[in-house]
Amino acid sequence: MSKRIISLSLVFLLTVATLLGCATNNNGGTNQAGSNEEQPNEEQSSGVVNLYTSRHYETDQELYKVFEEQTGIKVNVVEGKGDELMERLNIEGEATEADVFITADAGNLHAAKESGLLQAIESDVISNNIPDKLRDDENHWFGITKRARVIVYAKDRVDPAELSTYEALTESDWNKRLVVRSSDNMYNISLLASFIDIMGEEAATEWAQGIVNNMARDPQGGDRDQAKAVVAGEADVAIMNTYYIGGMLNSEDAEEVKVAENVGIFFPNQDTTGTHINVSAAGVTKHAKNKDNAIKFIEFLSSEEAQEKFASANFEYPANPNVEPAELLKSWGDFKEQDIDLSVLGQNQQQAIRIFNQVGWK
Repeated sequence: MSKRIISLSLVFLLTVATLLGCATNNNGGTNQAGSNEEQPNEEQSSGVVNLYTSRHYETDQELYKVFEEQTGIKVNVVEGKGDELMERLNIEGEATEADVFITADAGNLHAAKESGLLQAIESDVISNNIPDKLRDDENHWFGITKRARVIVYAKDRVDPAELSTYEALTESDWNKRLVVRSSDNMYNISLLASFIDIMGEEAATEWAQGIVNNMARDPQGGDRDQAKAVVAGEADVAIMNTYYIGGMLNSEDAEEVKVAENVGIFFPNQDTTGTHINVSAAGVTKHAKNKDNAIKFIEFLSSEEAQEKFASANFEYPANPNVEPAELLKSWGDFKEQDIDLSVLGQNQQQAIRIFNQVGWK
């Protein structure tokens, strides 16, 4: 009997020790599952903000350090793909440590909102820094950078005077001369979603069918691969985001630089509806344990100081209208943007996917 009591006592002591060890790890230790994940203190006074982000740029890391220095609030970062982080938030539920979620594309942010992963917040600072059309209409997410989806063309084979609109790319002149990413790419889904809002579902379907008819090959690869295909002579034009060209021009890979130098950028629909834009955006998670710090963090990201850093180092357009684009982006010229609320990109997402499937856009 005495042996049984001793055994139970040992089990109890081991359990207490384990729990104390877990508590110590949560108060400042490093999660062994990933070297850049720090388990934060749950108390608001702990001075932390816990970020789940699909952005993976050195610029962002530098900004986090500036925020820490200015506020004393430690930024704990978990990086991953947007859809994977959303699934993680969904699985973790109320137990999540995440306070802020950042990912690219308004469609992704809309999905996060509809899944109950984000909460509405009020901040005069953010409202003053970020225009209405670049944020959720119920304040669940806020754009922090802009990307323009443009026409990229071979400088040696295409006269930019031949280019005009997205719609014109469906004409017979461009038959077998166009490359673009696959239909499951969120940038393309949002592009088509914007057309549904602007021109209606029937015309948007006709556009998608026309693009499929003019493809030089089945969709493959990312945006950079589309530029490479143009320079290689597989096509003459591509649809892609501007910031990829900026990154290629400043790449350590000489071949990428060469590709970017041999393509031109054209902003379509300047005399009509404007060029399509999208955002990287941030929202406060539904179960944020450091809500005040999360709001301060997003306020900082929307500030002129942070926006200038985004613009100069990462070749994205600032979401804050008081900040000018980087010199490289200025060299491409000013352009008229689509005048739509980006929330519609998420609202029209399922329609866009159905259209892609209907027209056979792989």
